[in-house]
Amino acid sequence: MVDDAPSRNDGVTMACPVCGSGFAPSGRRRHCSDACRQAAWRRRHASTAPEVAAPTKGTKRAVTVYVCNDCDARSLGEQYCVDCRTFMRAAGIGGFCPCCEEPVAVAEIIEGGG
Repeated sequence: MVDDAPSRNDGVTMACPVCGSGFAPSGRRRHCSDACRQAAWRRRHASTAPEVAAPTKGTKRAVTVYVCNDCDARSLGEQYCVDCRTFMRAAGIGGFCPCCEEPVAVAEIIEGGG
């Protein structure tokens, strides 16, 4: 039985670090193809920034700031205005302000309205 692939000999062949296939090196080449070279570059330069995850469907209401259209009252997680007996509109995801303990939406802080 004749094997077409040459045996591993670093002077003759070397393994590609991406796909593992053997190839004959020439010059300073470390990868078997341009596709493997690009794949290695993409792995080295992959974004390490964590992705911001939105709240799951069932927990979104608990972190949503609501504003009453009639009396401008704010509430975190409660969509019904007890004073006006109406439903409030959503201002966005947010929380309590550390200074005044008033519910504030993140979008309002970013836009400079908070």
